[in-house]
Amino acid sequence: MIVRPRPHWFRMLFIWRGSVLRKLVPRLSIIGGLAVFAQVLHISVDAAWLHRVELSLQPFTLLGLALAIFLGFRINVSHERYWDARKLWGTIMNASRALARQALTLTEWAPKSPEAQRFVRALIAHAHAFRHQLRGTDATDDLQRLLVPADLLRVLPARWKPVVIQQLLGDQLHAARRSGELPDILSASMEQSFNTLGDAIGGCERIAGTPIPLTFSVMVHRTIYFYCTLLPFALVGTIGWYAPVFAVFVAYTFMALEAIAEELEAPFGFDDNDLALGAICDNIEASLLEMLGESLPPPKPIPADFVVH
Repeated sequence: MIVRPRPHWFRMLFIWRGSVLRKLVPRLSIIGGLAVFAQVLHISVDAAWLHRVELSLQPFTLLGLALAIFLGFRINVSHERYWDARKLWGTIMNASRALARQALTLTEWAPKSPEAQRFVRALIAHAHAFRHQLRGTDATDDLQRLLVPADLLRVLPARWKPVVIQQLLGDQLHAARRSGELPDILSASMEQSFNTLGDAIGGCERIAGTPIPLTFSVMVHRTIYFYCTLLPFALVGTIGWYAPVFAVFVAYTFMALEAIAEELEAPFGFDDNDLALGAICDNIEASLLEMLGESLPPPKPIPADFVVH
């Protein structure tokens, strides 16, 4: 995800990174070439023959209106998935902080004790492991620096590493209850935080494992390219050499909306507009380590156009 302060309205016209324009340049070039070809054909062939095959703008007006409605629906669905994912990760952050606070205040563990260190660092490892699971990346480095060797041996071979880490956290609390370090009446509040954390993880897995139905995406995609390919041949008879400009602009509008919807549909990836999961996990790690009383380096300022994953 690209993080930047909101630029001036004039500078926004020329933003390159973070927009989908660089993905669309080859396709827009093809549409522009078709528009130039249509204009050359229009001025070079017999006018009477051309009049019989010339396309009317009326069907494109009706089709453009319907296409805009479908694209609006597509954008709304994709943005809802994106915002739902962000709220779920906010819940993961809040539940992790709540569990760390409860472990340090409801139990007999001191912040510098091995038990507290193991529990809180496993919470941090849980967030990183889930980030790697959603993105299909290797979590070994983060797990090795955060988990104790005994826990690492159980987590590394697991397929669902965050679930195994939750089991280890539950086992540690169960041992604390048996030893009297955690009263039974207070363990219920921690169990509620665990359930909240599990619900948020399940919600993220639902988003990651249930894409928008392919048939809907294919229908919108085909309609956009059919519309943009034939549009230049309808414009040349009315606006002449301005046809390539307007054809490219209309194609950019429709294709960009589709490309934005595709990025927002899968918010856990590495596209410019996906969620900054790395930054979220770093915030979880920093806040939990601070609760343990460990000193943290000052946050680094984020420069303009800085990509945060």
